[in-house]
Amino acid sequence: MRVDLLTKEYPPEVYGGAGVHVAELTKVLRGHIDVRVRAFGADREEEGTFSYSTPAELEGSNAALSTLGTDLLIAADCAGADLLHSHTWYANFAGHLGSLLHGIPHVLSAHSLEPLRPWKAEQLGGGYAVSSFAERTAYEGAAGVIAVSAGMREDILRAYPAVNPDKVHVVHNGIDIEQWSPNPETSALTSRGIDPEAPTIVFVGRITRQKGLPYFLRAVRELPEEYQVVLCAGAPDTPEIAQEVNTLVEELSTTRGNVHLITEMLPRHELTQILTQATAFACPSIYEPLGIVNLEAMACGTPVVASATGGIPEVVADGETGYLVPLEQLTDGTGTPVDPEKFIADTRDALVKMVSDPARAQQMGEASRRRAAEHFSWTSIAERTLEVYRTVMAQQS
Repeated sequence: MRVDLLTKEYPPEVYGGAGVHVAELTKVLRGHIDVRVRAFGADREEEGTFSYSTPAELEGSNAALSTLGTDLLIAADCAGADLLHSHTWYANFAGHLGSLLHGIPHVLSAHSLEPLRPWKAEQLGGGYAVSSFAERTAYEGAAGVIAVSAGMREDILRAYPAVNPDKVHVVHNGIDIEQWSPNPETSALTSRGIDPEAPTIVFVGRITRQKGLPYFLRAVRELPEEYQVVLCAGAPDTPEIAQEVNTLVEELSTTRGNVHLITEMLPRHELTQILTQATAFACPSIYEPLGIVNLEAMACGTPVVASATGGIPEVVADGETGYLVPLEQLTDGTGTPVDPEKFIADTRDALVKMVSDPARAQQMGEASRRRAAEHFSWTSIAERTLEVYRTVMAQQS
């Protein structure tokens, strides 16, 4: 069986969980089937991997249009595959067109949904309507849809009621338990003025509305002063949210000297140091189909305090590997907390509950690593993905 994986992100150009997912899935699947990767971006030397740049005629165009231009190039090259598997809306349309063009079944993985990210209109302008059209068309035409959580499956069927529920399969994201493991080194902290011995809360994520960083920073205002906060946060979606976050960080820095902002993308060996030395990992997302960052923290033996939204409750076992923060949200697609102040206060309280009891936090951290290893290995996820491929191909024959 030859499967072409279509993706915007692929090493070395990875900036989010979808890119990590595709890279890890590719490694495991190549032990079972012929996998060709077709990715956006610069040339790559990896065998069986092909890169596609924006067509010259679309350079400088709206980002959504340039994306569709790249999709056309990818779709043209998919002839000969037995199945196409696309990831995120950026590549979904390439899968849809490739399926029509070459008569190949198309499976797509849902890592997020455009209808649940309306703040992207700030980033793309009218391109958001284009990305939404591309995603909806691909979902409704796909032979199979893979949701990274049961919560995500519910979101898909709500957002796209024309999709047949029988075509939507749940396959969780995974974690490489060997690469993401406790790292006792501290040079990544000390070189940045971070105290490895202080009670520490770490946030890792892009600066985007869905990650809920402004709510977390407002919760930090009311944390005990001895709590150190490390923010691995970069790649802002818009100048507006970048300014909001920078303002909040600057305000905190005037009242406490232990808030550390790291904006560059850290290599894994440095990030694992920061995660391992943390007392708690914070995930205040208002939209999170699964939350691979939580798995990365858990694999490093760090307990998690996270919003009870999306697929997060399927990863974080409340009271066992961390604490879930209740989150009642508006149903207008924005995910905005109904009562933002309550969400902020509940986040603060859960963080204090975790950090103020280091022995309990350590127990939860140990349980976190066990859960990551037992339930989210890439081997089991690859096997489940292959099952979906076989099911879809049997239905198409």
